[in-house]
This record gives sequence, C-alpha cells and structure tokens, in this order.
Amino acid sequence: MTKKYEQAGEVLDYTNSTGSDISAGDIVEMQNVVAVALEDIADTTTGSVKVTGVFRDMPKETGTAWVQGDELDWDTSVGVFGKGITPATGDITGCAIAAADADSADTTGKVLLARIPGTIN
Repeated sequence: MTKKYEQAGEVLDYTNSTGSDISAGDIVEMQNVVAVALEDIADTTTGSVKVTGVFRDMPKETGTAWVQGDELDWDTSVGVFGKGITPATGDITGCAIAAADADSADTTGKVLLARIPGTIN
C-alpha cells in the first residue's frame, strides 16, 4: 500500500465554523456533501462526521412517499431529506438514497449516504 494512503474516508474530521454547536446525529453540510455528526461538536472545535452508511430516523419531508433506491435531496431551509424537491438556494440535490420505503406521512426515514456529491443550488 502506498505511503500516501491515510484513511478509508468514511469518517472525516470536521471543524465546526457554523456559529452554533452541533449535536451527535445532526446533519452536517459540507459544500455538496451531506454527513452525519458522530459526536457533539462545539462551535470552533473539530469532531468526527460520517459521509457513508445507512442512518435511521433522518428528518424526512412529509407529503411524498419514498421507495427504496429513490434519489434524495437535502432541503437546507427546512432541514429535511426529500424526493424531487424544487431546489432553492443552498439545497443539495442528489446527495443521498432512500435506504428503505417510507410512507408520505412519515417524518423520518432511512437514508444511505454514500459519498454522493450532490449539486448545490
């Protein structure tokens, strides 16, 4: 293995410069990638975020059902994953996949983060 290899890239160090503390389980927006905080990260400190894997109980838009495999977007203004949202400034489209079916009335769902670079609108 090359001496330049550092890590698998599933978990990254993230320096919180949001002006607010981040709690474990919160969504972290990193340009066109969405991650999940693995620990509490106080403002101006560094902590671990995971950019791959399946996460349960992720915030979901209501009014639209998901089928496993659907491409999902992150709506930054409301803080939910959605399917086929009308992108607004700052939303990250195509950044995740529905890991399981979800009913339209569900407020949470299973989401697969797979280092999918989305598009920032």
